[in-house]
Amino acid sequence: MAEERLKKMAGLESRVATQEEKPEPEKPVDREKTCPLLLRVFCNQNRFHRPEEFARGNVPSNELQIYTWMDCTLKELTGLIKEVNPEARRKGTFFDFATAYPDLRRGGYRLKEIGSTCSGRKGADDIKTLGSQKFQIGDYIDIAITPARPGGPRGGRPF
Repeated sequence: MAEERLKKMAGLESRVATQEEKPEPEKPVDREKTCPLLLRVFCNQNRFHRPEEFARGNVPSNELQIYTWMDCTLKELTGLIKEVNPEARRKGTFFDFATAYPDLRRGGYRLKEIGSTCSGRKGADDIKTLGSQKFQIGDYIDIAITPARPGGPRGGRPF
């Protein structure tokens, strides 16, 4: 107590205010009035694409185009992928999501993992939205699909 008074009197009191960063709640998107964005999605078996595959105007050949909104969840994207990819419908299939975005400092693209979902199971990342993961219009979504294998660890995941 006396030490604090001495610091105050000597002008040594810290003036740094500490604030906890609270994520701003997302504003709901009115899907009836808001125009959807074109989401370019690239799926691969068991691994993400290499960043070089997105370089110099090129993209991997297995593109899926989805019209959606920034409040689209990873679980919602999982459902859309399963509609067009019959092998991914099997219970226990994992979907690992990453954004592929241009690296303005070094050139080329970088991948940033944003979450994962599992077919037929609830998970913590199911409710993550594109907006909450700082997705920017023009970025790509890369998805590593790991098929379920009976008896394997975590539904057959290779790690």
